[in-house]
Amino acid sequence: MSKSSPPPTRLFDEAARDRRLQMQHLQAIEGNPLTVDEIAMFEMFEREGWSHERRHAHILAMFGRVASPEAAE
Repeated sequence: MSKSSPPPTRLFDEAARDRRLQMQHLQAIEGNPLTVDEIAMFEMFEREGWSHERRHAHILAMFGRVASPEAAE
């Protein structure tokens, strides 16, 4: 049985949002800015209060669809 993280608190949400905005800025400096869709996805995670496990699973599922050999067909 996997241990689930507790729901984020308001203070946690604000700190996570600040880290995300800093990450977006650093990505832009490095020449790899987030797309509009990526920003919207992270904002949705924050708005809907998704757990880390759910966020991770969602991103892995998206990556699996993109990286899948069937995606090229």
